[in-house]
Amino acid sequence: MLESALVWFRRDLRDYDHAALYHALKSARRVWCAFVFDSDILEALPGRSDRRVDFIRESLAELHVALQAKGGGLMVRHGPAAAEIAALARQLGVAAVFANRDYEPRAKARDAAVAADLERDGIALHLFKDQAVFDGDEVLTKGGTPYTVFTPYKNCWLGKLEDFHVRPYPVDRYSGHLAPPPDGGGVPSLADIGFLPTDLERIGVVPGMSGGAARWQDFRQRLERYAEQRDFPAVKGVSYLSVYLRFGCLSIRQLAGEAWRSGGPGAATWLSELIWRDFYFMVLDRFPQLPDGCFKPEFDRVLWDEAPALLAAWREGRTGYPLVDAAMRQLAQTGWMHNRLRMVVASFLTKDLGLDWRLGEQHFADLLLDFDLSANNGGWQWAASTGCDAQPWFRIFNPITQSEKFDPQGRFIRRYVPELAGVPDKHIHAPWRMAPLEQQAAGVIIGRDYPAPVVDHNLARQRTLARFEAVKGKAGKEAAAE
Repeated sequence: MLESALVWFRRDLRDYDHAALYHALKSARRVWCAFVFDSDILEALPGRSDRRVDFIRESLAELHVALQAKGGGLMVRHGPAAAEIAALARQLGVAAVFANRDYEPRAKARDAAVAADLERDGIALHLFKDQAVFDGDEVLTKGGTPYTVFTPYKNCWLGKLEDFHVRPYPVDRYSGHLAPPPDGGGVPSLADIGFLPTDLERIGVVPGMSGGAARWQDFRQRLERYAEQRDFPAVKGVSYLSVYLRFGCLSIRQLAGEAWRSGGPGAATWLSELIWRDFYFMVLDRFPQLPDGCFKPEFDRVLWDEAPALLAAWREGRTGYPLVDAAMRQLAQTGWMHNRLRMVVASFLTKDLGLDWRLGEQHFADLLLDFDLSANNGGWQWAASTGCDAQPWFRIFNPITQSEKFDPQGRFIRRYVPELAGVPDKHIHAPWRMAPLEQQAAGVIIGRDYPAPVVDHNLARQRTLARFEAVKGKAGKEAAAE
């Protein structure tokens, strides 16, 4: 048994069902816990008021108290993570550092550098699967290659799932091995790391394990209705758990296990979404070129337009298409966007405005509270038709019919585009079709109080088909629009 070890918390901010913490406690007599506010990441953020940093800080404060109650605590450092962890491991004189695996290319390179640095002093770095149910070589094709199409991946994933895959790690059984921080531990304030408070309370986000547990209990009561309600942004139909999974305040094993055991169409549909999460982790892990290039290399030759004014209109929610604008304003105001709308606005940017998907991916990366590189890249490449198992390039969302189908009474639109509050339901999805007298009666003049459409969808669709045909050639089938 090791004399001492250090657990490096990253995107796993909880004290239960935690793979690295469990293995460290089981392997060492004394276990310290640490987190690093990585300056390499923080300095690249677009501003000093970032909801994600605030969320992490508050989650760490709760985690520190929870670990203290078990005899330990949390040491928090601020600096380049690789250097800080190596220095702390040497200072404590531990035999090993335990952490959970990350699948992002930069994180993997960082971990490799840490492992090499620690090895020079005879300190081991042990990495464990924690943020996914399956990873590595666990779900492969019969030929031993990674899947690039979701449905067969999902079928294989479900075929391999057994109870032990979603059984929690019994951390508390060995919590007596936790050691209090030599310096007393504690979490720095936002000001200490150069950041400002944000509006998490205003937008109704409670960080940490307690916030995640409350959201999960709320969703459990709605789980059976998930399949029928999840596509309607005006309805409380989705889980709202993404940020808690992103930062590990909830255990994926717990959630997947309960969905798997529950059965029924709602639970099965939601479990499928969790499998998509594993799928995107796997794809990013196996194809590290994805943050910069298309999964399908031929689409790196697509000639996207350069139109700063259109990009600004999209970002600011003033495209003239109400559902698109409502979604973009929701993102700006809350740091979150409904999943159906993420697809709609991504399709609009790439297929209606003809702009590079990377521009949209970066905007989401800047603003999303639940930003996760694997899912963000996967979702954007899906919508742009450049990714694995992506929407075919000749299928293009119509923003009007999407609005009519998924926000039929315009309830979501009116919440985030209040200038359209007086527009009748029959015109809410395309208000520019109102006659001048109807606009006056509704209290909104198109072109003055609310923008006219920045593009004509039908013309934009033809341009997109031509754009992709120039790269791909004729599809051999009739172009279809959803």
